[in-house]
Amino acid sequence: MARGTPSALSLGPGYLYLSDLGTAEPTDLVTAWTAVSAAWKAMGYTATGSEFKYTLATAPVEVAEELDPIQNATTGRTSTVTFALAEVTATNLMRATNAPSGAITAGSGIASFEPPDLGTEVRRMLGFESEDHQERWIFRQCFQTGDTTITRQKGATNATISMEYTLEKPATGAKLFKAIMVSPGRA
Repeated sequence: MARGTPSALSLGPGYLYLSDLGTAEPTDLVTAWTAVSAAWKAMGYTATGSEFKYTLATAPVEVAEELDPIQNATTGRTSTVTFALAEVTATNLMRATNAPSGAITAGSGIASFEPPDLGTEVRRMLGFESEDHQERWIFRQCFQTGDTTITRQKGATNATISMEYTLEKPATGAKLFKAIMVSPGRA
């Protein structure tokens, strides 16, 4: 009896990277993000991984001679990616709220952050690499549109910054995202 493909199992947590729009992208699973481009900045470890959601909207195509739709036509799509960063820093808070790079004030061993003014938000590229280094995802133009939540709990549970980004079509005409994965059956 077939039991699936064990080599296709993936681990959840991973590492999140951020860069300016149009930055060079990884093409493999081994070259370090910063070796691809120094513009890729590590945001840190994700507590539980990521959740990628791809929603395709459709509408039935109906004709007078048929009672049933003859086809379902695509009318649009939305894609989101959600992360919970395990590193609560002013820099990650700045990045999670679409703030421009200069939004942090630092000095005397402390950093302070205030959210951006409406209309000054920045779109960025995101990169995710699974902890087992079997997957890399490049999200080419992202805008944080959902909730940004800082969760602090009692005990040994990490504090996290949860964030949801909506993917947008880049001006370059590139696709919304690219996934690089180990093929099933390969180590």
